[in-house]
Amino acid sequence: MRLDDFDPNINVEDQRGQGGGSGFGGFGGGGGGGLIFGLLPLVFSRFGCGGVAVLLAVLFFFGGGLGMLGGGGGGQLSAPTAQVGQQQAGTDTATSCRLNAQSLAACNAFSSADKTWAKLLGARFAPPKLVFYARDGRSGCGAAQSAMGPFYCPRDQGIYLDTSFFDELANRFGAKGDFAQDYVIAHEFGHHIQNLLGTSDKVAAIQQRGSEVQGNQASVKLELQADCYAGVWAAQNKDRLDPGDLEEGLTAAHAIGDDTLQQESQGRVVPDSFTHGTSAQRMAWLRKGMETGDPNQCDTFSGAL
Repeated sequence: MRLDDFDPNINVEDQRGQGGGSGFGGFGGGGGGGLIFGLLPLVFSRFGCGGVAVLLAVLFFFGGGLGMLGGGGGGQLSAPTAQVGQQQAGTDTATSCRLNAQSLAACNAFSSADKTWAKLLGARFAPPKLVFYARDGRSGCGAAQSAMGPFYCPRDQGIYLDTSFFDELANRFGAKGDFAQDYVIAHEFGHHIQNLLGTSDKVAAIQQRGSEVQGNQASVKLELQADCYAGVWAAQNKDRLDPGDLEEGLTAAHAIGDDTLQQESQGRVVPDSFTHGTSAQRMAWLRKGMETGDPNQCDTFSGAL
């Protein structure tokens, strides 16, 4: 996808090089996103988990993060935490975004999504922030760990990214190409739109008053809508798409479906534990957003809220 260089006025924070601010840095051993597969039995299932894995899941779930991979869901928010992750001393947006090719790709996609949704939402739009961290950090929703994958924190309206996840996406998940990376940012930006529109709060209410299965079902609908919103962003910028971009996005969506990930990580599929949707569902809603370009077509809830 051929995106313009990022707007230098986008809101970017950088926690990299700060020595790990989560207070749980010992759990980040192994470096970068490499822990993702070590924790798949936890991240993609609520059954048979223990030890450190459970601790990480509890931190993420009750922190209220909304991620691509699992564990989070509908924004069950904890008590407010201190504001963290401010720009490193001596750095600025340009420096942070140009630290490496992955950071630049993330900033360009984030900047494009920012402009696109500002146009679509008008006065309802408020910009989020993009927060880079390495291995472990802090968010307004609690600990930020590479094992969680990219996520959105509604409490501080931040999209949190350890860019090493892009290596995992290509090498472990088999989802290569620039649009696969762009899809990651666009999906998390979709969670920000849900936060602005109040959809995340409605899902949180369902999770708080309903059963675990009902909460998981609501989470799936939220995540599928974020996939659709990612497709809407791409459709709104279709003049920037390259041949093969749709296929790259669909490959990524398939690779991170709950059924595919559970089968790979634990050899069985537990539908009641799904929090993000099947591979087929994720592909279908991403495709729908890309084909229509209309956020009003992203009603995954069908009157459920």
